[in-house]
Amino acid sequence: MVGTEQSLKLTSPPGGRIMRAGRVVACPIDESCLLIVGAGGSMAGQLTAELNDDPAASLTASVIGWPLATPAASASHGFAALLTLDGTERPLTTVRFGQEGTGRRYVFTPRPISVSDVAAIVAEAAGPQLSDILDSLLDLMMKGPVGRRRLSAMITLLKAAHRGDGFIELLGESEDGAIFLKGWGRDIAAGVCRAVVSGEKPMATDCGIATFPRQDVPDGAGGFVGLLPANETLRARDIEGLVYRGRGAWRYAAVHERRLIAGPAETPGHMRAVLLQTHSSPQVLLRLRAAANSFDGRETISTLPLPVRLGIDTLFQENGGGFLMTGWMLDADGHVQSVKLRRGRAEARLDDCWTRLDRSDVTDAFTDEPMFKSALEGDSHSHGFIVYANSLGGDAAAPLHLELTLKDSRRAFMPLTPARVPARMAALRQIRSIDPADWALSDLIDRQIVPFLSASESPSPTVGAIVDAGGFNEAVGPPIVIAAGEAEDADIAPFLGLLALDPETQRAPIALVVPAERFRRQAARIRQVAQFYRLPLRLISAEKAGDIYDLLEVGVRALASETVVLLAGSLLPHRTGWYGKLAAAHEALKGSIISPTLAYEDHSVRWAGSWSDGHSEDPLFGRYAGYPLSAVTGLKTTRVAAASLECCIAPREALLRAGGFSASYLGSQQKGMDLGLRLSRAGIESYWLPSVQMLGSDEVAGVGEAAMAVLIERIDQAIFRARWAPALMGEELPTERVSA
Repeated sequence: MVGTEQSLKLTSPPGGRIMRAGRVVACPIDESCLLIVGAGGSMAGQLTAELNDDPAASLTASVIGWPLATPAASASHGFAALLTLDGTERPLTTVRFGQEGTGRRYVFTPRPISVSDVAAIVAEAAGPQLSDILDSLLDLMMKGPVGRRRLSAMITLLKAAHRGDGFIELLGESEDGAIFLKGWGRDIAAGVCRAVVSGEKPMATDCGIATFPRQDVPDGAGGFVGLLPANETLRARDIEGLVYRGRGAWRYAAVHERRLIAGPAETPGHMRAVLLQTHSSPQVLLRLRAAANSFDGRETISTLPLPVRLGIDTLFQENGGGFLMTGWMLDADGHVQSVKLRRGRAEARLDDCWTRLDRSDVTDAFTDEPMFKSALEGDSHSHGFIVYANSLGGDAAAPLHLELTLKDSRRAFMPLTPARVPARMAALRQIRSIDPADWALSDLIDRQIVPFLSASESPSPTVGAIVDAGGFNEAVGPPIVIAAGEAEDADIAPFLGLLALDPETQRAPIALVVPAERFRRQAARIRQVAQFYRLPLRLISAEKAGDIYDLLEVGVRALASETVVLLAGSLLPHRTGWYGKLAAAHEALKGSIISPTLAYEDHSVRWAGSWSDGHSEDPLFGRYAGYPLSAVTGLKTTRVAAASLECCIAPREALLRAGGFSASYLGSQQKGMDLGLRLSRAGIESYWLPSVQMLGSDEVAGVGEAAMAVLIERIDQAIFRARWAPALMGEELPTERVSA
C-alpha cells in the first residue's frame, strides 16, 4: 500500500510558499533534467520514479536524502531527486518513488519553482547539512549533459551554500586563447579539476590548478593560479567567477570587483612572476610553463643558447590577406621542430611548405662565431627560404609574429610588420632578387609565387579626375579608349598627331586614360596638344592602375556608350582608315569582339587570332605568329577562341559583366587572353579582322631586363595554364571564316 505523509510544513521565503508532507515541488533545470524536492521517510540512491500514475512514464531517479533538522512523526527525512526526462512536455500531477505497492506517492504543487526557491527550501530543511547535500546534488548534475541552463542552476545552488570562498584578482588572455587566473581560495587542490566558469554564458571545462603560499589571505585559504583552455566563446572580461571541486566540496571564487584584466602581451609576464612558487602535477606545470613562454611582443630567437638563428628579409601582405615572405634560418644541427606564422589563435606552418635557397652570405656571417663554427662545417648553404602563407583568420588587430618551436618544446618568437602592397607589386619586388640560374627556381615559382598570385585579391582600378579638352560629347562614333601608361613616351603629342592626321579618328571621341601620377604631371600639356589638333578628347585619371589593361578598364567604366574601341598606347596604326573598318565589321557582327592583326615593327605577325589545338604546352597560340604581315592581310574575318584586348572593338557592357581584367598576372599577354576567354565562355563571339593592322612590340613595361621578362612570362603561363588548360585541352573551337 502507498504510504502518505501528513502535517509537515516547509516554508519557502519567496512568495511565502508552504510545503506539506505528501506534496513535492518541481524545478525544471533544463530541457531534459527535472529536480524534485519533498519530505517523507528515509530514501536515497537510484530509485524508479513513475510520473502521473502512468507505468509507461517510468524513469530512474537519483535521490539524495537527509534527516530533517526538525523531524516530525510523518516525515523524518527530506529528499532531492534528479530525473532525466525524454523531452516530452507533460503536466505533472503525481510521482511515485519505488515499486508498486511499496513506494511512496506524492502530489506536485500546482506551479514549478525556481532554482533559488529550491535552495531556500533545502536550506530550511537541511540546517547544518546544507553544504554536504548541495555538494552531492552538484556531483549528480555534473554527470549528465551539461548545458548553459544546468550550469546556471549549479552556480545558484552553490552560492546558497558557500559564500566568501575566495576571489579571482587577475584574469589574463594568452595569445593562443587560453585564460590565466590568479587569486586565492579555500580548500583548493592542485591538479586538473572539473570547473564551471560563471558568467553570462556559464561553461563547464577542465582547469589546470597550481597552488602557492600567500600570507595575505584568511586561515585555511591559499593562493592559486589556473589555466582555462582556449575556447572561442570565452573571454576574460566576461568571467564572473569559478566553480571548482576542492578537496572535499564544491567551492566558488568570485571575480573581485577590482580585478585586473591583462592582454596577451602582458599575461606571460604575470605568469612567469609566480610560476617558480607554484606546486601542482607535472601535467599542469608543463601547461603553465608553455603558456608563460608565449609571445609577449619581444624577439627572443637571438637569445637562444643554441646554434639557431632566423632573419626576415621581406614580408609582403597583399590586399586579400595572403603573405609572401623571404628570409633565412640557421639550424645546421636540426634543433628546430617547426616554424609558424601566427596572429592570435590563427597560425600557418611554414617549414613544411617553404622553398629553401642557397644563402652563402648567412654562412659567412656566422662562421667565426664559436657557437656556430662546428655546425657550419661543410658545403651546404641552404639557409634561405621563400614561402607563401594564405590569409590568417582570427583577430586582425593581434600582433603578427613567427613562432619557432624547438624539439625540446621551447619556443622563441620574432615580431613581424608586413608591408601591405598589391600582390603584383609584391611578386615583382620579390622575383627581382631571384637568380634565374638558381636550382630552386622551378619549385619557387610553382609552390610560392603562382599560388600567391592566384589567391590574391586586388582592388579594381578606379576613375579619378576627368578633363575634357574638346567636344567629346558631340563627337560621333564609338569612343576610342587609349591606355597611355608610364612606359610610353613622356610626350604624347606624336601619338595624338597621328590620330589627327586620320580623318576618321580626327572626328572620333577619344578617351585618353593615364595613371594618376602622370595625369598630375601632364594634364595641362595634353589638353593643349588636343586643342591644337582639334581632337574631341577626354582625359581620364586612373587610380590604382598597374598596367595598360587596368587603364583600359578605367576608361570603359568612365564611359556610358554602348560600344568602345580599346587601344594600347604602345600600338600604332599601320594605315589610316582602321577605325572605320573596325566599326563596319562590328556593325555586321553585332555584340561580338573584333581585333585586328598585331605586328612587330619589322612587319612580322605578333598576333593573328588564338586557337586551341589540345596538345600545345600553351593551349592558346597565334596560328600565324612570325609570318610576314603580307601573308595574312588578304584573309577574311575569322572566328577565334579569344580576341586580343590590346586593340579591339567590343560591347562595353559585356566587358563589365565579365568582371574586368584579372589581377593575378604580372604581364599583359595572359592577362588580356584570360578576359578574352571569359568573354567567349560567356557567349560573346570573338573575331580576327586581318585587313586592319597595328604595329608595336610585346609590352614589358616596368619589367626591366630580359631575364626579368622571361621570369614574368613563365609565371604568367603557369597561372594561365592552371586556370584554362583543363577546359581547353582537347576541345574543338570553331575556326570558320566569314565575310565582313
